[in-house]
Amino acid sequence: MKRTRTAALALAAAVAALAPALGQSTATAAQGAAYLQDPGGEEKAMKSMWTKDDMHKVEGQFRFYPTVQYKTVTKPGPDGAPEFERKVADPKTLAWSPSYEFAWAVSDSKLVKRAVTTKDGRHPIVVHAVLRDARRAKAGEVRQELTDRPATGRTKVPGGKRIACDTGTYTVEWSVTRTGYGALTGTLKWDSDCGQYRTAFSQDNGRQK
Repeated sequence: MKRTRTAALALAAAVAALAPALGQSTATAAQGAAYLQDPGGEEKAMKSMWTKDDMHKVEGQFRFYPTVQYKTVTKPGPDGAPEFERKVADPKTLAWSPSYEFAWAVSDSKLVKRAVTTKDGRHPIVVHAVLRDARRAKAGEVRQELTDRPATGRTKVPGGKRIACDTGTYTVEWSVTRTGYGALTGTLKWDSDCGQYRTAFSQDNGRQK
């Protein structure tokens, strides 16, 4: 019961977040905390690896933000006042506009292997992610070479490509590389189903009639 209630509250919050944008002909609604994280678990959890000489550690974390995008339509006002038109979300125009977020941390041992580490200096970092559909075809890709970055950091990269709703399960392959040290890699699954948003929009529009 608690899990069901939590899911209902999350969906209600998502719909509420969309409301301010309904005055536009085109709107975008982020899912807030409804992202997918690798590694899962704690908010600060990161994958890690040491270089072959055990003197440098690279840590990485990836977050995938599937963002709902939609258009609005004009509907008449309530009975008796049809002139009070309103903009409502059109469930038929729902689509996804993903973005990708990477975090990194670079630690260097000064004297003893895997001990007395410091996180300082500037570093070359490469972030990369590929979104693949169920047939392994590439549906999206981002890559950035970040130069002169601090030992700890985070960057969010827009996907720049819309993904149609209800087109199956996708796999995100990601990597964070500290050039010269090594690369951390990972994968996660994402379901492109838009059912909950379509239902929420339809119900919300109905209540406003």
